[in-house]
Amino acid sequence: MKQCIENPNDVNWPAYWAERLEGKTNKDWDKAAQGFFKRTRKDDYNDALFDMLILSENDTVLDVGCGEGSITIPLSKKVKNVIGLDSSPKMLEYLEKRAHENNADNIETILKPIEEIKYEEIGNVDVVVCSRSLNGIIPIEDVLCELDKIANKYVFITIFGPENKKIEKDFEKELGKKTEDFPDYNYFFNILFNMGIYANVQRFDLNNYREYDSIAEAMDNGKFRLDLYNDKEKELLKEYLERILTYDSKTEKYYNVKDKADWIMVWWKK
Repeated sequence: MKQCIENPNDVNWPAYWAERLEGKTNKDWDKAAQGFFKRTRKDDYNDALFDMLILSENDTVLDVGCGEGSITIPLSKKVKNVIGLDSSPKMLEYLEKRAHENNADNIETILKPIEEIKYEEIGNVDVVVCSRSLNGIIPIEDVLCELDKIANKYVFITIFGPENKKIEKDFEKELGKKTEDFPDYNYFFNILFNMGIYANVQRFDLNNYREYDSIAEAMDNGKFRLDLYNDKEKELLKEYLERILTYDSKTEKYYNVKDKADWIMVWWKK
């Protein structure tokens, strides 16, 4: 018999969130940094993100989980100053290199895990942006509380949508593995609601599917957890991609129309 909950607001959503993340292996972001730096984003995520952000040229922005700067650099061209925060020294090294190449001298970097963000250390900025960076954060309520304190005007967060990682999940099903996905965005919304933050939720309308120069690039693009696969599983992955990807002789690229990003924007005004 199912237990009825009289008041959904009494549900401990942060505990459910943490439970879904239990046992997940953290990615080695230092090791992944070079691949992220070299790859050119082939989807329309950035365009959709910047269409939703509310920014002015005099704003200061905190880019949480900034990585190698794929969002930080374009942000720096639209606002007064950007602080890029990340836990990976290698990612920040590539960000600083990219900033130099783009003559972006209005970027500051902070080496710190997202879980350790504190208002007392960072102070106030106008806008907080968390682009694809909070899905795996366990003390999520504590982090959201700090981000809300830091922002003077807006907080913008993108998290996984319900149809994220379609071809990855199909492959793991073939391996006989159950894909332990990240917590759904509805957990996130309810955590905020119970904190007294009444956020807006909007799904990105992304049309572009990903394209790859080779099967090897499709394997090593950051979506598949190659560090968790043995040699046999890597060979099966290669065979799987050779089977499902189509080669376009005009563009000289490999693609699959199901291989699209799915992201949700959650944002609120202070």
